[in-house]
Amino acid sequence: MSEIDHKAALAATLAAGFSRRNLLKSAGAGVGLLAASAAGMGAAQAAPKKGGTITLAWLDAIDTLDPHFTMSGGSIKVINNVYNGILKVAYDGKNVSFAPDLAQKWDMVDEKTHVFKLRAGVKFHNGDVCDAAAVKWSLERVADPEVKSPHAWKFAQLAGIDVIDPLTLRLRFTKPFAFLPVALTGSTGRAGTIVSKRAVEQHGKAFGRNPVGTGPFKFASWKENDTIELVRNPEYFEAGLPHLDKVVLRLIKEPSAGVAAMMSGQVDGLSVCPFQFIPQLRKNPNLSVYGQVEGNYAFIGMNNKRAPFDDIALRQAVAFAIDRKVIVQQSYFGEAIPAATCISPPMTGFYDPNIGKSGRGQYFDLAKAKAFRAKARNQGEVNPVFIVTEGFTGSGGMGTRNAQLVTPMLAQIGIKPKIELVDRAVWAQRRNAGDFDMYDEAWIADLDPDETITPEWSTGKPWNFVGYSNPAFDKAAAAASEITDTAARRKLYIEAEDVLMADAPLAVLAHMKVFKIMSKKVQGFEYIPADLLNLHTVSLA
Repeated sequence: MSEIDHKAALAATLAAGFSRRNLLKSAGAGVGLLAASAAGMGAAQAAPKKGGTITLAWLDAIDTLDPHFTMSGGSIKVINNVYNGILKVAYDGKNVSFAPDLAQKWDMVDEKTHVFKLRAGVKFHNGDVCDAAAVKWSLERVADPEVKSPHAWKFAQLAGIDVIDPLTLRLRFTKPFAFLPVALTGSTGRAGTIVSKRAVEQHGKAFGRNPVGTGPFKFASWKENDTIELVRNPEYFEAGLPHLDKVVLRLIKEPSAGVAAMMSGQVDGLSVCPFQFIPQLRKNPNLSVYGQVEGNYAFIGMNNKRAPFDDIALRQAVAFAIDRKVIVQQSYFGEAIPAATCISPPMTGFYDPNIGKSGRGQYFDLAKAKAFRAKARNQGEVNPVFIVTEGFTGSGGMGTRNAQLVTPMLAQIGIKPKIELVDRAVWAQRRNAGDFDMYDEAWIADLDPDETITPEWSTGKPWNFVGYSNPAFDKAAAAASEITDTAARRKLYIEAEDVLMADAPLAVLAHMKVFKIMSKKVQGFEYIPADLLNLHTVSLA
């Protein structure tokens, strides 16, 4: 998998419809991805049929449909069909790029000033016009510290937004911001997802249950623990789209029930699929299986703010005591690769494919683990509280399976975790409050190293649940986010990663494949390896 050079990225972006004076190099060089694996993906298809209802078994957790507050990949998949961003994530079968969405033209005046020309005639689902003033209000909602959006960090360097005319706005930053293309997408970026001011003011905190965007589908209903329904937006700005009249998401907690429904034809697709069912589904001639290793990493977080893991030597011992090959084979059924650091293979400008042989990062070395353990303050048996959530979350965190595999590995160095199994809501509450010693999770759908490490591990950031802090890491990560040259950013991310892996506030485990399953009667589905489920172009045979 070769690195995309700057000129190729620029040509591809211009072809997609942008007019820019200078492209952020990281927008192309950092996000090369593998082609999708899908049965019949290249087969010729008939002209899209209009109408019909698609029913999907939704196994992902959904917290809210307010994009400025969601922390759930399952929510993002829905949001991607209800809203638009200034930009959107695109995929050509080999590489991810950033394409126009609500923006029709993007001029980069300099590395700190960006001017966007918006599409004319776009309306929110409630009939309000989506113009420069509406976009400005939505972006400032994220940035406003009073709103307390967990995505506000993406606009930390935003100096101001100017409405130049009804369809043109200018974003001014205090420093260059390499992550900007991702932040402005209407899916994984979330900060750039544009919401209706009137609807937010009308519904207040209930907006997440009454979402209003500009996307191809309008929100119709949400029946708790049952279904979410979306209906076609007849005024959608992309000509001829969407094809479907209705989308029904069946909210299913038990993965085996979703898989059974998929196998029997009761549903048309699965939003995500546990690894152990993939061989069975691949054998079904009526189904298409999509999936590759995406931008993600699974890990075990260790609470740095209290004993026992306020002791760096004990954390380092854990990091080197885990046999990641066993985790990959037994927890992820071979549908993953061992992780040595947080940065994953799709980030081709930053990932080292030979890292496992380089000596960098974390890896299994029991002798090294025992040596670190001998330096720990507590030489007696340690019994940390390890919180895991019930069932399959869709995030790549494997809960009891990872915990049960890791426990005997840690027992070899005198660490015997107490596994506490809790439901997802309690797990999230305790994780957010720091009420744990260890927890199992995965960060998914990352398109740039900045989102892979900065909000999770920088001092005081909202997703830094373990309370990790190291000025050397903070300095390198921040510097990398403020330059656009890929080679220079890579050097800084290596520096940041080396500090992070040595301090071991987490033990990285794996980079995972992410799967979507579709019936063969579903046509026009475009796999995007950023854990999205884009229904814009889908029709039913």
